[in-house]
Amino acid sequence: MLGWFQKLLPKEPKFFDLFEAHAVPLVAGAKALDALLSGRMPVEAGCAEIFKQEDLADEVAGEVMLETGRSFITPFDRGDIEELIGSMDDAIDQMKKTAKAIALYEVEAFEPGMAELGAVIVQASERVAVLLPMLRDIKKHAIAIGALAKEIGAIEEHSDEIHGDGLKALFRAHRGGDAMGFIVGAEIYDHLEKVVDRLEDVAKRVSRIVLEHL
Repeated sequence: MLGWFQKLLPKEPKFFDLFEAHAVPLVAGAKALDALLSGRMPVEAGCAEIFKQEDLADEVAGEVMLETGRSFITPFDRGDIEELIGSMDDAIDQMKKTAKAIALYEVEAFEPGMAELGAVIVQASERVAVLLPMLRDIKKHAIAIGALAKEIGAIEEHSDEIHGDGLKALFRAHRGGDAMGFIVGAEIYDHLEKVVDRLEDVAKRVSRIVLEHL
């Protein structure tokens, strides 16, 4: 009875606004990372931009948590809201971890596979940004959400291939004795792959929400 009554009550649109607001620094951070890896942006400037966007995303995530606690009616389960914004924040946090590793090891040049992964991260983040507004009308967009989530999953699978090929190439290039070069490169590859994994997690969270509300 309570569930039926809650369905009749107006939902708080502010959550949708906040999800979409978080996607703005998420995509901006991805583009800064891509520009850094491709050489279109200096490393120091790229890292600074990623840190800036992560701070902005943290502010939005904090606002979502506050609103979850003080709103009487939410568009879907509070746990789902917290998990969704948490997975979004994990994605940009992983971008920050990547930038911190790059700064720590003073990496100035990047492998072709790393640049490829930067472009893939932008693709996945932009699709997440398209996915989120569809939550405003789950029934209307259920099929489109499913298709986009599947597309993000395919992007993640492609990133696995780039990651694997990149590690092989890195090993071949450093097996003459530059162990530290391989270790640093492998760590950056792993950080980049985890960014795509976290973006796929966002798509999975959205898909679960859709299944619960059809």
